Amino acid sequence: MNGRIIKINRIPVSVIVIIVTCILIYLYSSREKTPAYSIFTNQNNVNVRKLLIGAIHAAQRGGLEIVEVAQSQDLKERSKGKTDEGANDPYTIADSRSHCVMKQGLLRIFPRITIISEEDKETCTETSTFDLDPTVLHETAEVTDELVSVHDITVWIDPLDATKEFTEKLYQYVTTMVCVAVKGNPIIGVIHNPFTGKTAWAWLDHSTSEYLETIRLSGSTTIEPTITVSRSHAGNAKDLIYAVFGEESNILVAAGAGYKVLQVVGNNATAYLHSTKIKKWDICAGDAILRTFGGKMTTLDNQLIDYGPNESPVNAHGLLATMVNHELSIDKIVAYRQGTNVKSKQR
Repeated sequence: MNGRIIKINRIPVSVIVIIVTCILIYLYSSREKTPAYSIFTNQNNVNVRKLLIGAIHAAQRGGLEIVEVAQSQDLKERSKGKTDEGANDPYTIADSRSHCVMKQGLLRIFPRITIISEEDKETCTETSTFDLDPTVLHETAEVTDELVSVHDITVWIDPLDATKEFTEKLYQYVTTMVCVAVKGNPIIGVIHNPFTGKTAWAWLDHSTSEYLETIRLSGSTTIEPTITVSRSHAGNAKDLIYAVFGEESNILVAAGAGYKVLQVVGNNATAYLHSTKIKKWDICAGDAILRTFGGKMTTLDNQLIDYGPNESPVNAHGLLATMVNHELSIDKIVAYRQGTNVKSKQR
């Protein structure tokens, strides 16, 4: 039987080496963009450095959605109802679009983490994603890989803080926020203003954004106490301020919990005081940033706030946020409130 002999040309070893090297380089360079469920990540642990990068991306991508809606001037505004203070609680398509891209984007990369968003009742009809790009961290950021059990992590998202002011085009107050809590303690806070493009972020005991450092250095100080309070949820905050901090106190009325915390961090305000209930997605990111710089946020009962997944999303006991002299101020507040309660019972 006659047959033809087929010759197979051998591939030079040098070519094989080059091909294998290229594949390894590609895998290494693209590892940041690999979803958390890939071969690079343990299923039971989360790389907190990557989660920080994801949190920054989420806040910035949500911000892009907000700006696009603002530019379209088609907010599709409706009301959620009335706040406890009787003010209108608006909702816009920007809230929904920001929520969807922030939450879906994070869940694609970190599918097993618990995420709580202000707009969880909304249905996302389109899948929104983003990839991890470590260049969102500045070159001097001191961050390294750190693994934490996925069961210990809770992520809080505020897709659009200060919606009322957004509808009024008071964009300086508008932020998107992401907070990472481990065992209920906030360790990462991201506060992003979509209209200035500035992002303040901090990872407790690790690093902070350059913008946040700029805020710290550029702030002003006043002789009299300056207390920032909510523009639409003030409650009895003003009476409390004058009674505790003195009649000479300055009151800085502002919107957005993220904005007000940054006023405290930047020394433009002595304290941020809120006398009514407030949602945890409003304050978690600011709490993490305060802690990074040695500041403190507590309820008006002087209790630290628990951001665990099994706790109520509502902090019903008000809050005080300060950079210095927290215990002195909170002691005066507790004493004042106790005295007020005693007088009320005696009537």
